[in-house]
Amino acid sequence: MIRQIFAIALLTLVLTGPQAMAQGRDGFRILVMGDSLMAMHKLVGLSVSSTVRRMTGAQVTDRAIGGARYFYRLPISGALGLNIKQQYHRGNWDWVVLNGGGNDLWLGCGCSRCEQRMNQLISRDGRRGVIPGFLSRLRQDGAQVIYVGYLRSPGVNSPIEHCADEGDEFDRRMARLAALDRGLHFMPLADMVPHGDLSYHALDRIHPSVKASRHIGARIANVIASHTQGTVSRNALTEN
Repeated sequence: MIRQIFAIALLTLVLTGPQAMAQGRDGFRILVMGDSLMAMHKLVGLSVSSTVRRMTGAQVTDRAIGGARYFYRLPISGALGLNIKQQYHRGNWDWVVLNGGGNDLWLGCGCSRCEQRMNQLISRDGRRGVIPGFLSRLRQDGAQVIYVGYLRSPGVNSPIEHCADEGDEFDRRMARLAALDRGLHFMPLADMVPHGDLSYHALDRIHPSVKASRHIGARIANVIASHTQGTVSRNALTEN
């Protein structure tokens, strides 16, 4: 019981801390969601969203939580953000930036015999599954969406080395989904980590280092900058 109370208190701190609040100058608004790829280094102000805010000058709200997944059954901690879909709150978001699915594959099926779970997340053609359904909801609410892929391991004593094939297949399916909607942008990270380069990962060889979080944030900011001339939201910029 004490552990559950502590976990809920920690989640509340992360969700209501300084990085969870909207920050930045007047302008467009960005919501960041997802798992530890996005949440890492949040409490020290060095997460992915910190770089996005600094480079875009936007108001950024970060709701990402480490360990979050799509298939999560516990109601209280799920509502606090361990269920990725529960991180979303409707608003005048110009952009929603998110990731997710890695914990469902790694913790859900051990990156082995994951075809069923993969199909539950996103079908081969990218048209069906939890992720396409959720992203369709975000788009219907008016935001452009950036879906961020996962880092690959550096190939040196990584616990997730065996997840590479699943990561590649997930990327292919997400790319097919993004091709169906010009307001949905898939941003893979498979090319970010040079083989043998340990500087992009934390000591566990799973989570991003501060350097990687900064580089991911910069890529996201560049995607946003390259699409600001088109439709950003139903109440912001309109396409010429």
